[in-house]
Amino acid sequence: MFVRRVRATLVAMLVATSLFVGACGPIEYVNTVTRGASSAVEAARTANAAKWSPYWWTRAVEYLHQAREEAAYADFQAANRFGRLAEEAATKAREEALRRAGDPEAAKELDMMDAARRPASHGSGGLAPVTGDDETPPPPRPMAPVTDDGGDGDDAGAEGTP
Repeated sequence: MFVRRVRATLVAMLVATSLFVGACGPIEYVNTVTRGASSAVEAARTANAAKWSPYWWTRAVEYLHQAREEAAYADFQAANRFGRLAEEAATKAREEALRRAGDPEAAKELDMMDAARRPASHGSGGLAPVTGDDETPPPPRPMAPVTDDGGDGDDAGAEGTP
């Protein structure tokens, strides 16, 4: 009788422990992604990181998106990993954005980079005109007529066959 009671208690404890351990992924996801990474990305957004730190901003936003996507597939280990990466990138984006926003030289550098990326406003929408194009393809060659080789017995597609 005593052995059965101890065995039942052990089984109940084992089941409770396995349920608790199995539920750690979603709990950690809430802490890592929902609270940590989302808050860090929002802090970077308020620092205007999209303008002042585009690399780290893009990285943070994409990692956060990937973390949420992995959680949707119930892969909480991957979601937590992407959440940590998103939080790190968002922190770096915020720090860099605040540093660059206070530095006039960095603002000039970003303006020059933006000007280099923008297409020229003259001509045909920023594209260079085509002049003296020597690499025009040759005209297509006429196709040779198809002849029956007569030896394989495959007359599919030949005229006059049923």
